[in-house]
Amino acid sequence: MASFSLHGIAVSQGIAIGRAHLLAPAALDVKHYLIADEQVEAEVERLKNAIKAVHRELHTIRSELPKDAPAELGAFIDVHSLILSDPMLLEVPQNIIRHRYYNAEWALVTQIDELSAQFDEIEDPYLRERKADIQQVGERILKVLTGSAIHLPSTDGDTAPNIIVVAHDISPADMLQFRDGAFAGFVTDLGGPNSHTAIVARSLDIPAAVGMHNASVLVKHDDLLIIDGDAGVVIVDPSPLVLAQYRARQERMLRERKKLMRLKKTPAITQDGEPIALLANIELPADAASAWEAGAVGIGLFRSEFMFMGRAGYLEKFPSEEEQFESYKQAVIAMKGRPVTIRTLDVGADKPLDEDEQTALNPALGLRAIRYCLSEPQMFLAQLRAILRASAFGPIKLLIPMMAHAFEIDQSLGMIEQAKQQLRERKQKFDEEIPVGAMIEIPAAALALPMFVKRLDFLSIGTNDLIQYTLAIDRVDHEVAHLYDPLHPAVLFLLSTVISQGRKAGIPVSVCGEMAGDVKWTRLLLGMGLLEFSMHPSQLLSVKNEILNSDLRLLEPQVKKVIRATEPAAIASAMVQLQALSAEPEVREAKTARRR
Repeated sequence: MASFSLHGIAVSQGIAIGRAHLLAPAALDVKHYLIADEQVEAEVERLKNAIKAVHRELHTIRSELPKDAPAELGAFIDVHSLILSDPMLLEVPQNIIRHRYYNAEWALVTQIDELSAQFDEIEDPYLRERKADIQQVGERILKVLTGSAIHLPSTDGDTAPNIIVVAHDISPADMLQFRDGAFAGFVTDLGGPNSHTAIVARSLDIPAAVGMHNASVLVKHDDLLIIDGDAGVVIVDPSPLVLAQYRARQERMLRERKKLMRLKKTPAITQDGEPIALLANIELPADAASAWEAGAVGIGLFRSEFMFMGRAGYLEKFPSEEEQFESYKQAVIAMKGRPVTIRTLDVGADKPLDEDEQTALNPALGLRAIRYCLSEPQMFLAQLRAILRASAFGPIKLLIPMMAHAFEIDQSLGMIEQAKQQLRERKQKFDEEIPVGAMIEIPAAALALPMFVKRLDFLSIGTNDLIQYTLAIDRVDHEVAHLYDPLHPAVLFLLSTVISQGRKAGIPVSVCGEMAGDVKWTRLLLGMGLLEFSMHPSQLLSVKNEILNSDLRLLEPQVKKVIRATEPAAIASAMVQLQALSAEPEVREAKTARRR
């Protein structure tokens, strides 16, 4: 068979080499047929029993989680248990059986497809990818209904990982089963940077490539595969020469990773003595443990959206103040006095009331983030009270997304004061001086920064949205994703402007988007004057290594050349020169040893 490559989305770095193990979706084997009237209740009962069986299965998996399992796994399994109890999945398929006379499998798939279509209309990429939860729960029910199950190859515990799981999609519960086998990586047709497969793969530190579209069709069982987790590329049946090159690269990366582990307790200080704060981005309260273990000096971004998902009715109901308070409190306590920055709900009400209006709406520019929160004052106040209450247990910074107008800042600060007063009346403790900051992710905000620094305590640049809004492209749209360019002159100007103006105003500025955790941009951001980086915990040591290997006195003049350049070739040339300013590894290691 001739070698070929598949291109998808890089979500977990590293090189994996192994044999393909295919997982076929149960939905592919579903039969569609009509049942007789006297068979209806028996078919409904069959569906109910399948759902009960999946409930028991998830409960068993959850109770038997190993102590060293990533915290994300348990949380995602809890979400799947909640979805199983959702009327949209529990009751609607039963109604389809009763009224349309579909068999149980057909009724279930029909409803899953309907829910998936609704999630496709959600603008926020993180929440849009949560449709995978619905599909994965449906898959588990279908496996019970059809009598199919996941069969993993038997492996010797001493065998080196050599199995690469290839699937249309993989649920967190199924990933737990793979974790105990000799598997090297994941390849999925579906998914994106925020999919559960991606999040768990990063937590397990296993190479993965997602969004491969037809990988599960094109790859054959037992094919030899290479996953290039850095590039999001899968090579099928590589030539001997390519295989040898990747094996050498894999060994080199393993050696480098072992060296990086020595830096866990080393302070992130540049060669000219400038301390840099390395913070972590988290999605779940339990992620704080991973952030602490990785050596993060705080949480730079706690995405609160997760608590608003996986509920009865999914986005139709909000978590209670008490439920949110317990989650925020858990993260704060886990960080043991290190600051936790909690971002208020960043989701949009992007489903129009009138179906005819759908094509006229652009959800990316509509009622979302702070606009949505201000339109739902009771929900917003409940979240603010929960965050404030948690601040009594450790330092919290309150971060508000997507602000562009002075009145939005003023209204948000007014709501925060109202929440404080409500807590005072309840005699509940909170930090009266809790810092309040804004996400800078709209070009208008970056260009009107004085009104932000005048009113707020800190700024956090969300590079993902800032870049896509500046360049008018959707970074998850494959047809225009190639236009997503952090080195576009306009992007460089906005980034450098926000960082420099923030520093001049004397307020902290951090970057919490993907650029912060990508070592390609570390020296660029350092040279712009950035002193706070927030990223996924797994990226922290690589970025720290770059910082230890950097001298701001050399970087700053070269970064000015990058910012002043306007032609792509000139920018690329200046970036090459910037990367070449690093000290030799031996020098870095000597300096590191002295700091210890």
